Amino acid sequence: MFGGITDPEAVRYIGGGIAIGLGGLGPAIGIGLAVYGAMTALGRNPEAAGEIRSTMIIGAALAEAVAIYAFVIAIIILFV
Repeated sequence: MFGGITDPEAVRYIGGGIAIGLGGLGPAIGIGLAVYGAMTALGRNPEAAGEIRSTMIIGAALAEAVAIYAFVIAIIILFV
């Protein structure tokens, strides 16, 4: 009945899915919070739009790097 779950091929697919699923969840939440904070700051101080935008983009890029690392790990799990 549960013999297919221990199949190495199935475990690789499950592991890859979990790796990219959980690895993408954190950066998605982080980028959402960064944009929320930036929009709140822009609403309170529109004159600082340039500094807020550049800081938000740098933070979003750093958070997105974590998702890229998770993607690379998922690809390694699937194909190596």
